Amino acid sequence: MILKRHKDSHKGLNGTILVVAGSKIYTGAPVFSALGAMRAGADLAILTTPKRAADIAATNPDLITVPLDGDFLKPVHVKKIQNYFDKADVMVLGPGLGEDKLTKKAILELITQFNKPIVIDADALKALKNKTSVLKGKDIILTPHRKEFEKLSGLTATEKSVHKFADAKKCVVLMKAPTDIISDGEQVKLNKTGNPGMTVGGTGDVLAGVVAGLATQNIGLCEAAAFGAKIVGTAGDLAYAEKGYGLLASDVLEKVPVAMKGAIAGKVPYIRRRRI
Repeated sequence: MILKRHKDSHKGLNGTILVVAGSKIYTGAPVFSALGAMRAGADLAILTTPKRAADIAATNPDLITVPLDGDFLKPVHVKKIQNYFDKADVMVLGPGLGEDKLTKKAILELITQFNKPIVIDADALKALKNKTSVLKGKDIILTPHRKEFEKLSGLTATEKSVHKFADAKKCVVLMKAPTDIISDGEQVKLNKTGNPGMTVGGTGDVLAGVVAGLATQNIGLCEAAAFGAKIVGTAGDLAYAEKGYGLLASDVLEKVPVAMKGAIAGKVPYIRRRRI
């Protein structure tokens, strides 16, 4: 599943993730996504986020931070973010951005202009309501929970509806639920790892980052989404075994490499597959 690295690998060869996330209020989300991508194997994470979130993220020496003026993402920031398009292999867009009208406008501009895979999560999903035409011709992974999926699609959250929506929009959908449903419009995969303790804030941000990190490894976007769900769910189960319902998103993040190692070694059963 995961490609082995060449002995002569150099920095950046194994994936660079551009994370566009965070706001004055939601300062943890961008960090969880960026570190999730790196825990999943990406070499670099470039985090573009409003200044307060960037200042907090900059205390972590593993991250490259690019501060944006103001308290939230605006269209005026798009040009600055574009400077990092060429360096990035995958973009994570959405965690903690908030729902300001200007933020939604900037989100749509970024989707339109970035011509590589994008993992769209959280607040960026809300910007897509009645605007899903911007997804046409793009390599997209959507990561909604059930309510977000229903608001975005207008459909009841079921295996068939996830398959139908993914097929109609020509994208990958990872719908988060007690049993995650993943589809690229051709096949449906189900993931049963994870536990109720993972309702704690930040675990979805970790998942978005992990999926992005996996998407750089030439395994296909649907496989990246499905494997990411499996890995993060397994990491959550490992964290629960130690912390119970007191687990935090940071605990799940810490266990991602352990879950990855087990999966690569064949110790984590892979996702049950189903075609509709």
